[in-house]
Amino acid sequence: MTPVDSNVLTGIGNTPLIDLGGFVPPGSARVLLKLEWANPTGSMKDRMAQAAIEAAEADGRLLPGGTVVEYTAGTTGISLAMVCAAKGYGLEIVFSDAFSDEKRRAMEAFGARITDVASDDKQITDTLIREMIRTAGEISLRPKHWWCDQLNNHDAVKGYLPMGEEIWAQTGGAVTAFVHAVSTAHSIHGATQALWAHDPDVQVIAVEPEESAVLSGRPSGSHKIEGIGIGFVPPLWQPHLVTAIERVSTAAAKDMARRLARECGVLAGASTGANVVAALRIAEQLGTSATVVTIACDSGLRYLSTDVFIPGRTGD
Repeated sequence: MTPVDSNVLTGIGNTPLIDLGGFVPPGSARVLLKLEWANPTGSMKDRMAQAAIEAAEADGRLLPGGTVVEYTAGTTGISLAMVCAAKGYGLEIVFSDAFSDEKRRAMEAFGARITDVASDDKQITDTLIREMIRTAGEISLRPKHWWCDQLNNHDAVKGYLPMGEEIWAQTGGAVTAFVHAVSTAHSIHGATQALWAHDPDVQVIAVEPEESAVLSGRPSGSHKIEGIGIGFVPPLWQPHLVTAIERVSTAAAKDMARRLARECGVLAGASTGANVVAALRIAEQLGTSATVVTIACDSGLRYLSTDVFIPGRTGD
């Protein structure tokens, strides 16, 4: 008899790893894509949401009947909303019209309350993110409210250690390079720490928007790749855990997301598109004897109303 899991949180992790096979040009390395949309809410962020909340429960920062507060582009918010619903906490989210309406509706479906910060023509900028952070900080001052504060949350990275361990086990230790886009930096750092514990020679390539390549030392700018590229260097960014940085434009990321859906049956967002663009570049450089692993960050179902899949639409 198949065992019955205790609740939805036991479904987090152990996601599939697939070979992109014929999608990869001849002469390139093998490219593997970890389908993080197989997590309960369709996102890798389920991992960090569980880790952050359970750490706050353990040390008393989050009390029974309390309320979690967070600023988010939506993906972290959906994951926090799911964990809060499963555990019986309230959730106050600071969001913006720069991000897809599907994300808003998903958070509300889980019971989250949303406070909006208006964007400049739906652009993701340093100014927008900082105002969202400031607003969340104000809300967190209310009684029995705990601010997750993902950019400064040291517990969140622990949620991604298992992702690195899964990659190592699924490839049988055959990982030449790991390619992953950067937002808070928790996921790339957590997976890297796990992989390097097995083999410190694994190359780690960070991915960021071409239009706002702050990790590369370029000026902050606006872009439309939801979930990555916050416009400033993340507070917990650790450059020594990265081998190189690849820059991918919004247009290239969205085009790749469309190609993945139509040519591979992989429905994912633009951040996944950016990951695959960068992974294919690295695969071409490394040649046929290597293996490159990257991440399908979340499901494309939350971007169906945007111009990722409907040309001319911007998410409104």
